[in-house]
Amino acid sequence: MNNLSKNSNPFNFRKKDMTLDQHMPFLLESKLREKGAEFVRSDDWTDFSVLDCHLATGQIPMTSQNKAEKVIKVLES
Repeated sequence: MNNLSKNSNPFNFRKKDMTLDQHMPFLLESKLREKGAEFVRSDDWTDFSVLDCHLATGQIPMTSQNKAEKVIKVLES
């Protein structure tokens, strides 16, 4: 991934909220921002996804349909 200037909304959580501190050396959001990506945030555990060029990302598994609909629009255009 050479160009991380994409808007994204991948799965993310507050480590301490889920008591996973010892297993997660960093938060995904922080690492993406560090690498130059724009992290688009929404309320926790909501059906929200982001499409930037051909990259569709969503924060939880329940966004699968939402992401798929965005990808279909891209493929049909």
